[in-house]
Amino acid sequence: MSTTADDTLKQKSRDDSVISGGHLVAKALKNEGVDTIFTLCGGHIIDIYDGCVDEGIRIVDVRHEQVAAHAADGYARQTGKLGCVVTTAGPGCTNAATGVATAFRSESPILHIGGQGALTQHKQGSLQDLPHVDMMAPITKFSAGVRSTERIADMISMAARECFAGAYGPSYLEIPRDVLDKEIPLETARIPEAGHYRASSKSIGDPADIERLADILVNSERPAILLGQQVFLSRGHEAAIDLVRQLDIPTYLNGAGRGLLPPGDPHHFNRTRRTAFDKADVIVIVGTPFDFRMGYGKRIRNDATLVQIDLDYRTVGKNRDISLGLVGDPGAILKAVGDAATGRLDKSKQSTRQEWMQTLRAEEIEKTDKLMPLFMSDNQPIHPYRVAWEINEFLTDDTIYIGDGGDVVTISAQAVQPRGPGNWMDPGALGSLGVGTGFSMAAKLAHPQKEVLCYYGDGSFGMTAFDMETANRFNAPYLAVIGNNSAMNQIRYGQLAKYGEQRGNVGNLLGDVPFSKFAEMLGGYGEEVRDPNEIGPALLRGREAVQRDGRSAVINIWVDPREFAPGTKAQTMYK
Repeated sequence: MSTTADDTLKQKSRDDSVISGGHLVAKALKNEGVDTIFTLCGGHIIDIYDGCVDEGIRIVDVRHEQVAAHAADGYARQTGKLGCVVTTAGPGCTNAATGVATAFRSESPILHIGGQGALTQHKQGSLQDLPHVDMMAPITKFSAGVRSTERIADMISMAARECFAGAYGPSYLEIPRDVLDKEIPLETARIPEAGHYRASSKSIGDPADIERLADILVNSERPAILLGQQVFLSRGHEAAIDLVRQLDIPTYLNGAGRGLLPPGDPHHFNRTRRTAFDKADVIVIVGTPFDFRMGYGKRIRNDATLVQIDLDYRTVGKNRDISLGLVGDPGAILKAVGDAATGRLDKSKQSTRQEWMQTLRAEEIEKTDKLMPLFMSDNQPIHPYRVAWEINEFLTDDTIYIGDGGDVVTISAQAVQPRGPGNWMDPGALGSLGVGTGFSMAAKLAHPQKEVLCYYGDGSFGMTAFDMETANRFNAPYLAVIGNNSAMNQIRYGQLAKYGEQRGNVGNLLGDVPFSKFAEMLGGYGEEVRDPNEIGPALLRGREAVQRDGRSAVINIWVDPREFAPGTKAQTMYK
């Protein structure tokens, strides 16, 4: 960043013995490993920017605070570090709330710093005054206000620790304007030093339970394991992969766990989970709750030995009784179990497990064969299964796939298999639409060398797409692919089923928008696709354009609004 003569003079004349609240924020963030903040400017927070400039923290300014919060979430997921969103008071905070709530349900560690009117104006009706701390408390792990400039850095470290205590999640910290702008003697501020206060979080829990789980797995004939979001977020995936390969355990992945095993890995299964859970004698659930995605645990038979591993004690055994629960870091636990089981799997058990995996693999192949007519459909309008297939064929080992939408994205999970850890991102359990733009920008900023592809529904694209300009502005272009059925189709199906044709289309039909023009307006490449045989070539042209022009591209694919995902037809999200 270049500096003017005035900037240089200001820096020389600054009294190093005093420090402002905004500069304390920046120092504290740097100590927490934060190298980027996502923000939208406001009068309450500008001193934070001044501090970030001095500390070398990148400031990414967006057009809507929801995108800033989603970007902070996405950055945390991709880097494994604390994400940070900074908003002004009032609507700045409320606009960010959806992104913070998304991080809360997805167990993503982000710190939301918000502005507030001056303490001297408390209860006087200052500009944008709202009870932010009370509002954010239900969707964060920690929500508090800073009441003195001397405590700013100390409170930031406190909020950051909460983000990584047990299951990860967001914290909110409100800083009034006069507290932020005030200058104080540097010696009176408490600034915790990086690395001098944070304890190890790699706990394995009770060692006796490690031995017990090792015994259970060694003696099992038909084990199965599901690796969920916590495994990658806590960076425990290498230990998880080592364990399933060491003990020959069929492995299922969900959420942020997708991509931990590459397609074609003999231990990777994705179409036979119900069969495996129906027939397995031991089932291990790692880092995912028994929520609606798991049928609240009801889809697992009662006579199986059920083991749950989670960062959060409150999650273990919630909604479903278990045989054994372990609370701690998933990677540390799985490594300890692997160590305890080393050399104990005899040849007969190994042979039995190979047969078990072969049985599941045969069913996987059979189910894939049944889907192939849909994946290869030449129908016009285009069948959404064909889009999913073409996207999967298009992915490389370095493509991060982001799903942001309803039915078309749900269908994509039937085909899209990311090639490596961290290469799958979705909204998580909150089911938020509009995450894609912030996630895409954050993923590209975190990994400039990787390709980022976001598959939107046309409804979700319309929510946050203007921040594609922000992505372009910060040299973080990505490929946007839209499954356009001119409807909020996932909800539309339920309405049609319940109310019939006359009333089923109320409140869910959208206009026919040629979104390719949007990319062109921002100086990028856009293309409309109506022929299924043109999907692959169009994706390649989009990739080439992003690489050539340094601008995001939009491939707008017109899909059949009469086709729906199986889960949508069964309305499983509500059961």
